[in-house]
Amino acid sequence: MKPPKLAVPNIKKIPPFSVPDKPLTATTQAQIPIVEIADDIVLYKDGGAALILESTSLNFGLLSEKEQEAVIVSYAALLNSLTFSIQISVRSQKKDISSYLSYLDIAYAKIQNPQLQFLMQGYKRFISETIKKKNVLGKRFFIIIPFSNLELGVTKTLVAFGKRKGPLPFSKSYVVKKARITLYPRRDHIIRQANRLGLKLRQLSDQELIELFYGVYNPAPPPRANVGEKEIKK
Repeated sequence: MKPPKLAVPNIKKIPPFSVPDKPLTATTQAQIPIVEIADDIVLYKDGGAALILESTSLNFGLLSEKEQEAVIVSYAALLNSLTFSIQISVRSQKKDISSYLSYLDIAYAKIQNPQLQFLMQGYKRFISETIKKKNVLGKRFFIIIPFSNLELGVTKTLVAFGKRKGPLPFSKSYVVKKARITLYPRRDHIIRQANRLGLKLRQLSDQELIELFYGVYNPAPPPRANVGEKEIKK
């Protein structure tokens, strides 16, 4: 009696093996939720938008005890006054200060007073030793005020997605108009509250927004040379 023959599956019909041997390609733009920047407003693919404010910094540690308490109270008042969501973002980047050291060398060469030369040498030595121990970071502070696509109207948004033809569910002019009506009062409110903290806020322009997002998605490589090891001219 012959043993029954086992059915050999067709490997080409198995889903994992039937996938064509082609590289997966996708542009960076396809992965970014931003569709356009217009009138200093970031437009998203889902019909939402955002407005970005850049803030100055405040050295809290150098304030007196009463000043620190006043800042804390003002910050609590800002948070309690919000009737909409915001996002606070801090961007840190390593800084290459080799150009600054070169500037100090040029300034040192112009000094004629021996005492000032001695002070400049001490300052340059201090900077060099500091960057040997710690990374020099530049920080930028941003407040993002979002505008949800649901604020365009739930019914209109669903209908628009069903009839969507372009990158936006609505026309760009319509989204920008509705976003400005909603975002500008929120922006002005936050700017007034931030003034009580001693902070100055300003809205980023189209070009500044483009440069910001380009830097986020295309970070510059860290400097190769260790400026902390730069020799100090005596």
